[in-house]
Amino acid sequence: MQKIQPSLRLFLLALNAMCALSLVAVQASAHGDEDHSQDSKKTVAAVSVSNNSDAILTAPQRLADSSLFIPKQVQRQLGLRTQVISISALAATQELNGKVIADPDTGGRVQAVSAGSIMPAPKGMPLLGRKVTKGELLAYLRPIGSAIERGNQQAQQAELEAQLSIANRKLARYEQLTGAVPQKEIEAARIERDAYQKRRNFVSASIHGNEPLLAPASGVISVSNVVAGQVVDAREILFEIVDSSRLAVEALAYDASIPANLISATGLAGTTVLELKFIGSGGQLREQALPMLFRIRSTPAMVAVGQPLKIIVATAQGIKGAALPRAALVKNAAGENMVWVHSEAERFVARRVRQQSLDASHIAVTDGLHEGDRVVIAAASLLSEVR
Repeated sequence: MQKIQPSLRLFLLALNAMCALSLVAVQASAHGDEDHSQDSKKTVAAVSVSNNSDAILTAPQRLADSSLFIPKQVQRQLGLRTQVISISALAATQELNGKVIADPDTGGRVQAVSAGSIMPAPKGMPLLGRKVTKGELLAYLRPIGSAIERGNQQAQQAELEAQLSIANRKLARYEQLTGAVPQKEIEAARIERDAYQKRRNFVSASIHGNEPLLAPASGVISVSNVVAGQVVDAREILFEIVDSSRLAVEALAYDASIPANLISATGLAGTTVLELKFIGSGGQLREQALPMLFRIRSTPAMVAVGQPLKIIVATAQGIKGAALPRAALVKNAAGENMVWVHSEAERFVARRVRQQSLDASHIAVTDGLHEGDRVVIAAASLLSEVR
């Protein structure tokens, strides 16, 4: 390397000294008596607060006025759907309690006409769910009685056997004397013999014969209360047959004017909606209520005989309100009915409402909403979980 000349070296040293003095002056004016040793930590904290603010603005939260802030992205994730309501005239409805029954036109019941024991048919005893046709043999009923009754029947059978034997001999003698005995006496003897024979057969069947139990309708076995060899009493229900594709609903109306004003009816069994057709009503009160009969238009597989359900009947009377799906109605912490109104792009407000059933799938909100309100009709229950 080349050696630096002494004059150039002195110039560089003077320049370094001047730079050092200017740097000290700048630092003194910038710092003064302040301590900036924590500047890096404050910078990190500021960045963290900024990140948390962004997270709060993008997460659903409940605001101080109990309304909800739900970002657009979260609304799409929750599957929220809204509907602009319109206040209009709607049909007034009433709710009735009912239950599913077998259609009287297609169902049937097998009962014991007398006391006896059950004997299996050639196909075996009917099992639950077995399909049967009208007139099919289900089982046999062997009549039973007390010892005195059996003794009287056997004595009657012995007497008829003796009378039948005498009638046979009398007819045989008359037939040998054909020509000497008038034909009308021969015919009378033959008729008398046939009558004794029929009586003997009937009494013998009552003692030793089995009575066939036949299916009164086509369908499936829904109730089977007996097993082979079981002793049953007279009028005891043995089997019940139901056509699951045709079921009916029986309801009790405490207002006798409902049948006259009824327009349409729907049923609600849990979450299953049933379309009902009104058949008629009885003219006599049962437990201070008027029985009404409906037929299910299309029977779903999850509905069974005896299942309780709620029936909503629409009447000719009118009300004013907004029609909404049942999914829009939720409960608050106090158990009050409410709906969520989409007031702004990312803001939802809870409104307490008064409602009544419109049908099995819809409700009529009669108080608490205004014309043009946008109401949440899908995933409304998820909004109540936001805290």
